[in-house]
Amino acid sequence: MSFRHPLHLLSGVAVLLLAATACTQDELTEGTRLPEGEYPLIINATGLQAVAPPASTRATVDGNWDGVTSVALSVGGTVKEYSVTTTDTEKKTATLSRENDPFWWMSREDITVSAWWPYATTMPDVVVKSDQRKQADFAASDFISAENQTVKFDNPTLEFSHRTARITVNLEKGNGITSVTGAEVYVTGLSTDGGNPASISTYASGNDTYEALAAPQTVKANTPFIEVDLNGSIFYFRPQSDVELTANSRYTYTVRVTANGLELVGCTIGGWTEGGGESGTAEDLGFTYNANTRTYLVYNENGLLAWNEAAQSDPSLNCTLTEYIDLAGKEWMPIGTSLNYTGTFDGGGYAIDNLSFNTTETIRGMFSTISSSGVVKNLTLTNVQIEGGSMTGGIAGWNYGTITDCKVSGNIKGITTVGGIVGFNFMGSIINCSFDGSVISDGGAAGGISGSHGKGTTGKGAIINCHSSGSIALTGEGSGESGVGGIVGINNSAGIIIACYSSSTVLCPDAYDVGGVVGNNDEEGVVIACYASGDVEGYQNAGGVIGSHEHDAQLIACYATGDVEGGFYGGGSTAGVVGRIYQAIVTACYWSGSETWGSGISYDDGETTKVNGNDVTWTDAVDGMNAAINEWNASHADQPCDWTYQTSDAGTPPTLSAK
Repeated sequence: MSFRHPLHLLSGVAVLLLAATACTQDELTEGTRLPEGEYPLIINATGLQAVAPPASTRATVDGNWDGVTSVALSVGGTVKEYSVTTTDTEKKTATLSRENDPFWWMSREDITVSAWWPYATTMPDVVVKSDQRKQADFAASDFISAENQTVKFDNPTLEFSHRTARITVNLEKGNGITSVTGAEVYVTGLSTDGGNPASISTYASGNDTYEALAAPQTVKANTPFIEVDLNGSIFYFRPQSDVELTANSRYTYTVRVTANGLELVGCTIGGWTEGGGESGTAEDLGFTYNANTRTYLVYNENGLLAWNEAAQSDPSLNCTLTEYIDLAGKEWMPIGTSLNYTGTFDGGGYAIDNLSFNTTETIRGMFSTISSSGVVKNLTLTNVQIEGGSMTGGIAGWNYGTITDCKVSGNIKGITTVGGIVGFNFMGSIINCSFDGSVISDGGAAGGISGSHGKGTTGKGAIINCHSSGSIALTGEGSGESGVGGIVGINNSAGIIIACYSSSTVLCPDAYDVGGVVGNNDEEGVVIACYASGDVEGYQNAGGVIGSHEHDAQLIACYATGDVEGGFYGGGSTAGVVGRIYQAIVTACYWSGSETWGSGISYDDGETTKVNGNDVTWTDAVDGMNAAINEWNASHADQPCDWTYQTSDAGTPPTLSAK
């Protein structure tokens, strides 16, 4: 069949075009029925109003049909594709036609018609692009439709509208800012429903104006909504009330950038034109948020505190520092007090200064509890002032997870089980960490790295290549307090400590089980390739390396150079290496202090040797300790010691180096 009148649709400013051969109403037959195939459906398309000039694009978003090759038309559940041909030089009008098999009028009765773009056999969901910096990507994020509209025979018209919300940001320079040229602007805090992006990079349309198209949604009050990156600073606007991003509406924000932040001059809302309003002040939140990785990128104290607040209810949130942070005068709430921290905190090699709090609550540190999946790494804490209850540490009160490459300096005090890095490390790993400062416990179990440490039945967890300097002490009096060490106060439950050293003084004249490395090593605890150079003082069971060593514990290839003093039995439980040995093993250990004996009260033989510079030198000690390390490694491939001792000469105590 030859069709005389194919379907035509015109854009919003077009008039109805009828071909010269089109039938007029006078040619219609009697009644409402029409001859089949004689009267094509001809529709006037309206609704895509253009914005006030200058338009930012040449696309549907600004009432322009440029780039649109076809649309979908649906009548009675049938969808057909119609080609688009612009009809004027500005491409503001267009004819939508189908050469073969168009829709036809079958009667004079009203019909229901839907149309949409982009073309698809069903109306597509609105999913905008996350990167709209290019004009083509901004324009391609537009979705238009005319849905379920009544079309009359005498006035066949469809009114198209936008299915997206349009956000326009106009930047102005304020006090202290010479220019806003080169700014990067983002729309953030968006819903990811349906695969939409959480953040959109905007299109710079000129004259310091930035635009984005977003899916309809609600942006909650106080959510970071507009981000402006300018000259290395990042600023946010957070709306004071919920923002209802509705389809076919335009939201225009005029934002003034000042040296102190962003000042919101005005916000208007309308159907692709301005109207309504809101005002407020934007602020530097101190962070950006990556929804894909669920990571806060923090660059000042406000950002860190914002992450802290969010992580209290969602402890899986990650955090990465990108700048030095000073918390002086800020109140810190430990993370994981009710829910263990399961995320990753990456200090990025930066420091947090002046973290402080004072409480009697248990399990306290920068983090309260780090779960088995939690990670803290690459972090330095300086000038910490922490006072807590039982299980208090600089990084965490209790650690099940992994702490690597962290440094802490300052003062830490608790009721019991107190450490420079962790209060209680159980089935957790502490690797390549250091503490410099004072650790004080009122009731025992104090260590420069961890107050107490153990692997438990899972076999997980170790303290490896850690160092402490400063002082470790108890404030309690009498013999009821025990377990104080330069690295760990109490090591039990098969806890393993490898390649650690302490220069801390461990002076606790009224306590027992006091050691330069470990206070009490018990229940199959292992200490290998560790040494101490600080002085040690205890009432009972005081040793240069370990105070009390018992119950199938092992001490291998360790040494001490500090002086050791003790008061019990006239110093009988005081020794250069181990104060007391009971049902435990000591292999290839050395000392060079003033003590006569390498082990004090000893129920088992131990291999302790004094380096006197004549019969035994440090070169001899290095040979003996390295041989013991190799022997250990031959039978412990699951937990090897990957360090060896080295010394420059026979008279110099050795240091450790990784193999």
